[in-house]
Amino acid sequence: MLVFTYYYLCLWCWISSIHVKAANDTMKPGDSLSSSDELCSQNGTYCIAFNGPFAAGLIYLTIYSNMTDNWRVWIANRNQPVVYFNNSAFNILLELDYSGALKIESQDREPIILYSPPPPPPQAAGNNNTVVATIKETGNFVVQQLNPDGSVNSVLWQSFDHPTDSLLPGMKLGIVNHKTGHNLSLVSWLAGTYPAPGPFSLEWEPNELELIIRRRGQEIWRSGKLRDNKFEHISEDSHRVYYTIVSNEDEDTFTIATSIKERTRWVIMETGQLVGLKGTWIARADLCYGYNTDGGCQRWEIPTCRYPGDVFEKQTGSLNFSGNGISYETNTTSYGIGDCQAICWSNCSCTGFMSLTDYDTGCIYFSGKSLDGVTLNDTGRMFYKLVKKPPQPVKKPQHRGMKMWIWISVVVATVLLAICSSTLCLAINKRKHVLKDKRRKIMKTGIQDSTAFDESTSIEDFEDDLNKGHDFKVFSYASIMEATSNFSSENKLGQGGFGPVYKGILTTGQEVAVKRLSKTSGQGIVEFKNELKLICELQHVNLVQLLGCCIQEHERMLIYEYMPNKSLDFFLFDNIGSKFLNWQKRINIIEGICQGLLYLHNYSRLKIIHRDLKASNILLDDNMNPKISDFGMARMFTQQESTINTKRIVGTYGYMAPEYAMEGIFSTKSDVYSFGVLLLEIVSGRRNNSFYDADHPLNLVGHAWELWNKGESLKLMDPSLNDTFVQDEVQRCIHVGLLCVEHYAKDRPNMLDIVSIITNKSAAVTMPRGPAFYVGRQTFEGEMFSKSAEFDIDSTKEISTSTEVEAK
Repeated sequence: MLVFTYYYLCLWCWISSIHVKAANDTMKPGDSLSSSDELCSQNGTYCIAFNGPFAAGLIYLTIYSNMTDNWRVWIANRNQPVVYFNNSAFNILLELDYSGALKIESQDREPIILYSPPPPPPQAAGNNNTVVATIKETGNFVVQQLNPDGSVNSVLWQSFDHPTDSLLPGMKLGIVNHKTGHNLSLVSWLAGTYPAPGPFSLEWEPNELELIIRRRGQEIWRSGKLRDNKFEHISEDSHRVYYTIVSNEDEDTFTIATSIKERTRWVIMETGQLVGLKGTWIARADLCYGYNTDGGCQRWEIPTCRYPGDVFEKQTGSLNFSGNGISYETNTTSYGIGDCQAICWSNCSCTGFMSLTDYDTGCIYFSGKSLDGVTLNDTGRMFYKLVKKPPQPVKKPQHRGMKMWIWISVVVATVLLAICSSTLCLAINKRKHVLKDKRRKIMKTGIQDSTAFDESTSIEDFEDDLNKGHDFKVFSYASIMEATSNFSSENKLGQGGFGPVYKGILTTGQEVAVKRLSKTSGQGIVEFKNELKLICELQHVNLVQLLGCCIQEHERMLIYEYMPNKSLDFFLFDNIGSKFLNWQKRINIIEGICQGLLYLHNYSRLKIIHRDLKASNILLDDNMNPKISDFGMARMFTQQESTINTKRIVGTYGYMAPEYAMEGIFSTKSDVYSFGVLLLEIVSGRRNNSFYDADHPLNLVGHAWELWNKGESLKLMDPSLNDTFVQDEVQRCIHVGLLCVEHYAKDRPNMLDIVSIITNKSAAVTMPRGPAFYVGRQTFEGEMFSKSAEFDIDSTKEISTSTEVEAK
């Protein structure tokens, strides 16, 4: 009796805590939606409510069409279902609390947060704006902030930004925010009654203007390019679906639309099919086996035991397990029927499969020479059987004479084919050796002329490195001469630390940048080989792409993709050019450099230290996206190494970290220091060495630190930014810049921390302790701060005593 009373009191307390029921199409702060309620749009087209129980007794908050078909177009908690137990469904609530948070409450678990508002700034304490949640006629569930007059101030959250398996008109696929990289795609259910994420996804490819279906990341179907509102492998929908593409600096997205009186939706099914209204087929990725390309299917490597024409046929019922020689095994219930098919297809002993559970998850695999004659019990379960394509019948000849001539023809043809093949192979092999010897001779001449060639680098090793799977081309000297008009001054793009860079146009019409290494540049065969090996192995949107190289006697050249906007210093330090760099462009450049360095330090196969990061080594493409270039001085680490000592100091004065310039110690924190100097240059529009007032710090770093201590850090900002800047972002960048140029490497943040600080306004940031002022006027002239240099560690010990003005 006491136990019953206890549970009764708990239930009474729970019910008494329920807020006011939501009315109409909108929830106001304090409103809630119980398991027996629904919230419907203004005309009743779509409703949001708790549905279930689904498979395994699970309850989900869903948006569904309130018509006869009852489409479920969105699942709020597909990864966090509520378990239906002992009629406990009435204990589930959707609540919009007074803080503006939208959450699912249930008695037996922690709340499921759908939207949580950020903490308001202090000045917004008196804000009277109201937060509401509304189900729209489009099927979009929106949390929005209202002005005091009831008009919409802003959209805070919406279900369209979190799609599940269905695409509705107005919902977007693709990259909705280039800044954050937020990419929207559809993901199928795991099974027909189980909304958990399944194996298939529908994605938008903006570069090719194609839709792609993947299975667990593997591309299996493409729509073909969109032309004149038509996809090659999508038939014209009888309900007249129209497509809209948006491509700009903010987003690259795809949407569908219909006329006002018509409705539609696209759904990616658990079997890989893309279906439209009333189940009409849009795409049949379930018919893609890797050997066929019809209907948009893509090719991939198939097992040697599978052949074109082999398919799985669906049959209804369940197997009688007493069949002769049939074995089976079960697998994890996190697999759907699409996973079962892929696994069975890749296993040569598998001849059929079916679901393990009644709600079509998990797999049972069957093996055996044949499943013919096996009976099926009438249970409604689906069984998939591998059907082998029968061999094509061979017609027998009518008489012996014809048969003899056929054999003679086959033998003669075989002999002729063998002779031709052998001759062709010999010719190809001979040509290959001739070309190889020719290239070896060219390389040998170029390498032996190099003053920087060391004995540990052999000609054969260098050639092998070029041929070790790297996707680039060795250009002839004549083709480069033609492309650059004999290295004419009109085609000269600039002068780097290791030689001039020219614009060229190949015979294919492709524009390229040719880096012509000077014999007196200091970059020998070691640096040349280093740059080739490094860039060929690096693939990132913020790293410059190497197309090939050219070696001719003393000439060594690198051929890169052409960057029409030249380098960052071309704009940044020019009175007119700087006006083209508004704050949004500068912050995009900063974030791009961050991502490039983060890749080099953390995500490439080997940890890579650039060692010469500066404005002139940041190239800009058509859209002013940054690409880190010039890897001649870069060094590779293993992931276990953290620092390296060297006696050969290379880099650019003013950008080198103090421990590297003075002691030859470098690490990822050396690049962080260079990035800090570059960051301050981007904010200020001034070079690090542009200070000539004897009464003030001698470089930009010192000047920034002085303004910071006075609380006047905004005075560092480039005046050309005018009203385009965002004050908080500018101050945060200056703050990060000063943290990056800390005297001691251990006090500097790593690139992962820097990316987090710059992109996350709420990230905690430590206060800078002070930069290293180790460059003084008496030792270095201004021009030395802008040129790459190389010197021995022994000489830097003398430099450090005469140039260090303050040690932190």
